[in-house]
Amino acid sequence: MDKFAQGSIIAPSSDWLQPAIKPQNCACRGKKLEYSYVFVRIRFILWGLHFSRGKMRLFAQRVAKGMKSIRQDQKPMDQLNIFDNRSGDETGGQAPLAERMRPRNLGEFIGQPHLLGPGKILDRVLRNRRFHSLILWGPPGCGKTTLAKIIATHTESHLVYLSAVMAGAREIRAAVQEAKEVFAKRKMRTWLLMDEIHRLNKAQQDTLLPHVENGTVLLLGATTENPSFEIIRPLLSRAQVAVLEPLEEADLKQIIDRALRDAYRGLGKFPARLAEEAQDYLLAASGGDARVILNALEIGVLTTAPDAEGIRTVDLEAAQQALLRKSVHYDKAGEEHFNLISALHKSVRGSDPDAALYWLARMLDAGEDPLYLARRIIRMASEDIGLADPAALVQAVNAFQAYHFLGSPEGELALAQAVVYLCLAPKSNSLYVALDRALEAAKNSGAARAPLHLRNAPTGLMKELGYGREYKYPHDFEEGWLPELYLPGELAGALFYDPKSTGWEGGFKDRLEQRRAMVKQLPDKKHGSGT
Repeated sequence: MDKFAQGSIIAPSSDWLQPAIKPQNCACRGKKLEYSYVFVRIRFILWGLHFSRGKMRLFAQRVAKGMKSIRQDQKPMDQLNIFDNRSGDETGGQAPLAERMRPRNLGEFIGQPHLLGPGKILDRVLRNRRFHSLILWGPPGCGKTTLAKIIATHTESHLVYLSAVMAGAREIRAAVQEAKEVFAKRKMRTWLLMDEIHRLNKAQQDTLLPHVENGTVLLLGATTENPSFEIIRPLLSRAQVAVLEPLEEADLKQIIDRALRDAYRGLGKFPARLAEEAQDYLLAASGGDARVILNALEIGVLTTAPDAEGIRTVDLEAAQQALLRKSVHYDKAGEEHFNLISALHKSVRGSDPDAALYWLARMLDAGEDPLYLARRIIRMASEDIGLADPAALVQAVNAFQAYHFLGSPEGELALAQAVVYLCLAPKSNSLYVALDRALEAAKNSGAARAPLHLRNAPTGLMKELGYGREYKYPHDFEEGWLPELYLPGELAGALFYDPKSTGWEGGFKDRLEQRRAMVKQLPDKKHGSGT
């Protein structure tokens, strides 16, 4: 039996919903009671629907109001740039000092005189407002992104900013469509600023290519990686590459002074002084990176207690603590990797143990794989020392094995030993040159057949054809050598190996020349290679 039959009804507490039903003892009350129950249930359902509809209407109104507010606060893509004059309060105080102090115009920009000096390439572009796609290539913190945005603003052009870290083909197509609409409405060209452009894959760069080619967008790329490695050739050929250099010490000092004095965007609200030794340390450790300098300066100032006069003095210890570790400009897969290994190899070739040890230490300190360095050292031993000192290769291989057994840091000493040994050893590239010559000859005479007397004769038929006939076993002769022809007839007399007069191989130079002269006197019939 349901609850109603038991004399109780569940209904809303509002008075207009309360049923006036009381069970009475009469014959017809069952039917009336059933009708009353249905009526109350219907009113209850309608009340719930009315309540839900009101709630839903209120919710929808609030969502619509919120979306309208968001749309009003949101800026279109062409207005998103870093030149908004926002103070630390407006950004919630979350932006680092390096971001707050980012230059907003050419007057504030510091450095790169080889590009912005009078008559230089970017100076001409900005003065004449000549439009051409540019790729700005330089190390971190030298002003690539800032300069790109200043160029777009100074040329009174529309700017679309994308970061290749987050942008893909869809965002590129949207930017191109926006550029078309802007040109149709305002007759204004569009700069597409692609930050970290080296992170675009080949397919994404292919998507961008036709629009750069037909001038729909002007590309402003910013990258820390060598464009010749990271940018596809068709796109690279349609843009000028401007190389930015690490900032000079004078530039960095000016940036430090400006940050300490600027009370609006910088640290001027916190009177501070940077000790000379602390400044020298930051300048040396930054590697020309303004961002590293400013971030360390902000930490140093904000974590230093003011003195009695309210001045915060950032000393050497505070600067070291703020920086924690010197900035290392190195990329295991990028250009700097190849620059440093090249410097190490050339230092060994130049017999300079001090420079070689420095470049070895630079790569180890940057986290390079020591086994990679060991393999390169083995290559150096053969390429630049070779047979001038055969023990050099032994030293290099032993260093590889020693590191393999010991690991870091103990095994790194074995690498240093091998590097210094190679620097001190006599140098000869005769083996390297000889192999190159032999490879070139092999490419040009790949069809040359081995002389009959040098061929293998495992079957009776081959012996009947003359394979191996007249071969003379050198160990049957005095000194284990006799004049003989070992090259194919068309290469008879060719010389690939030319030993130097110094080192171990120098002791055999005269003997080798004497033997070669004796071989030249052999009868011409010996030059044939047979069938």
